[in-house]
Amino acid sequence: MWDFFITPFITFPFMQRALLASLMVAISSGIVGSFLVMRRMSLVGDALSHGILPGIALGFMFYGFNLVAMGIGGVIAGALIALLAFVVSRFTKLNEDASFAAFYLISLAIGVVIISKIGSQVDLLHILFGSVLTIDNAMLVFLWAIMCITLLAVAIIYRPLVLFIIDPIFLQSMKIRGISYYAIFLFIVVINLIAGFQALGSLMAVGLLMLPVIIGQLWVRSIEGLFIVIVILGFLIAYFGLLSSFYLDVPSGPAIIGVAGIIYFFSLLFGRSGGILTRVFRLKHKTA
Repeated sequence: MWDFFITPFITFPFMQRALLASLMVAISSGIVGSFLVMRRMSLVGDALSHGILPGIALGFMFYGFNLVAMGIGGVIAGALIALLAFVVSRFTKLNEDASFAAFYLISLAIGVVIISKIGSQVDLLHILFGSVLTIDNAMLVFLWAIMCITLLAVAIIYRPLVLFIIDPIFLQSMKIRGISYYAIFLFIVVINLIAGFQALGSLMAVGLLMLPVIIGQLWVRSIEGLFIVIVILGFLIAYFGLLSSFYLDVPSGPAIIGVAGIIYFFSLLFGRSGGILTRVFRLKHKTA
């Protein structure tokens, strides 16, 4: 039993790096995703995860499978999508969700066309679904830097972010300052999606941004409690996802998100803060 659960991470350095990378991405993305989910902006995270694809594709076109170049391209593309969606929502009758949805569909199509024209089917699958098992020490440093930047930025603008959830209209009334906080937040979302891309691919990256938060909401009610649950879930999802990938010989990205999906369905039934069976039990207990 010990060998089954521990040996892959002791024996193989690539599994150690993959676990550390997945854990850092899960913690960093989960904390950012908590503000998106609580603000009911899940579509924005999904849109940006697809919106970065053209930048990644252009980085791949000019520099090959260079993660640094692809990451920089993704950041630029994500920032551009966020800016365009913001401008469209301010100067037309379309709301921000609709703007993001339109741009992400267009971006996804452009990205896939670019990659399919200049790369092989393997390249396309690798970019879309990632391979955390190929991460090296330099990439670990990059992911660690993104996690540190994220935690520091969230700590600095924590109050405006909470205000963004509770009373977004008041934050908008702050004009330049409010827009600045929102821009910083979207930038943090983009760099975390880039981190997720390095580990899980552009299509799976949004999974670690959203699923730990959605699961956490089924167990706790407070923001602080949610952050603690996200850290615990990050480890469990990364560990058992990589273990599944190793023994079942399946891609690591979908395996990690698959484990998150299993935990989600379990929480949907038994979560102490919103699980279906838990609520039924409490209702029966009250009427008894």
